[in-house]
Amino acid sequence: MPHDHAHPHTHRHGPGHNHPGADHLHSHMAPEDAAADLQVLAGQFIDGFVNARDKAAYLEIAGVPREIAPGDGPPLKLVDVTLTTEWQVGTASPSFGSAELSYLPFPGQMVTERMNMGLVYVSLREKRVVDLRDFLAARAGG
Repeated sequence: MPHDHAHPHTHRHGPGHNHPGADHLHSHMAPEDAAADLQVLAGQFIDGFVNARDKAAYLEIAGVPREIAPGDGPPLKLVDVTLTTEWQVGTASPSFGSAELSYLPFPGQMVTERMNMGLVYVSLREKRVVDLRDFLAARAGG
């Protein structure tokens, strides 16, 4: 969840970030909240893509590049978009003092569906799948 707190700043702010004193409020989001927000954004993006009559136009309007430069070779061209469905049926985390994971299977009502999209780029040398969440996070500056 975002939280506000006052703290001093030693950096300069550009226009639109005016404040009278050194102490002012900023909103910060915990990483798990940012990930949840990104998942919601990805879900909305996928819904829009699935329902778009012109898929190529949708991608163009959304700013998905038709090609990306790998840095040391020919550009990769966007050729496919993949959609995957994942079902989270449990959780696993490191156990204290053990080499095994602590596993908690979910009861039926807690099983959740997640969809994701992959943007598939190719060249004669390489195939690269860009995860939609990575694309959206990069566009948001995170």
